[in-house]
Amino acid sequence: MEFANKEYLFLLVLLIPYLIWYLLYRKKSEPTIQMSDTFAYQYAPASLRQKLVWLPDLLRIITFVMVVMVLARPQTHNSWGKKTSEGIDIMLAMDVSTSMLAQDLKPNRIEAAKSVAAEFISGRPDDNIGLTIFAGESFTQCPMTTDHTSLLNLLQNVRTDIAEKGLIEDGTAIGMGLANAVGRLKDSKTKSKVVILLTDGSNNMGDISPLTAAQIAKSLGIRVYTIAVGSKTVAPYPMQVGGTVQYVNVRADVDTGTLTKIAQTADGHFYRATNTAELKQIYKDIDKLEKSKMEIKRFSKRYEAYQPFAIMAVLSLLLEVLLRITWFRRIP
Repeated sequence: MEFANKEYLFLLVLLIPYLIWYLLYRKKSEPTIQMSDTFAYQYAPASLRQKLVWLPDLLRIITFVMVVMVLARPQTHNSWGKKTSEGIDIMLAMDVSTSMLAQDLKPNRIEAAKSVAAEFISGRPDDNIGLTIFAGESFTQCPMTTDHTSLLNLLQNVRTDIAEKGLIEDGTAIGMGLANAVGRLKDSKTKSKVVILLTDGSNNMGDISPLTAAQIAKSLGIRVYTIAVGSKTVAPYPMQVGGTVQYVNVRADVDTGTLTKIAQTADGHFYRATNTAELKQIYKDIDKLEKSKMEIKRFSKRYEAYQPFAIMAVLSLLLEVLLRITWFRRIP
């Protein structure tokens, strides 16, 4: 615990002269009565009231100390805390092209991918995890972070309509998505650096080829796990027809050969998910990755902690007043 106004603690020094006065001079100020002989009272037992006559003064001291503590503003400790934990650095590279609306995974490919990725993130609280999304272009939705609440919020905001709205070009730029994720990991100091790339298409956009991006990842010690999602035959896809939505069967266009080469080049593994259950199992397999030590910094806010001292001051003051006007009441 820290004090925002430490200088008020010097007021506690005033207790010293008060205690000296109480011990040396207070009895002299008590009212007295002269008696010819006190022999009759020599062996009389002291009453409970006499034994506790010092209690109101103790309560007054407690009240004074508590008031000084409130003025000094006690606060919880505020600092960057460090801890060493087992974890790895992971970038998720997710395809958000319009083909991810196909419904061979339930409710559709993009929502299934988001749901399973969210479970994966929640199960690795000590990892630095980030998110890259790509269609015809690529950008970082969330840089690597241990603040998984923020990451999950950004993940839930991922949509496939960003191409329709003109925010990025539609298509599938696998090489650009991978290169973006690799760029986020290149300065990482951890032993294990991983990209999990998920797509349902073939590379048809972008200035960087997927295999070139895989070679860059290999040179930086980054492993790449590739996941091809979607049916091996056809899948129902929603299409706007005359103001209504109709579902048509479209053939799968995923380039498993390129994804396999990417994984082989970057010392990873290629997976194929034709349904949500298979996708969950793939993430469980990746969850068994080797872990390495990393240092995590956590920020702790400063909170005011004066309330218990204020309550104690009020209670001790009220109790002192109550005792002085009742049990310890004195008649002049």
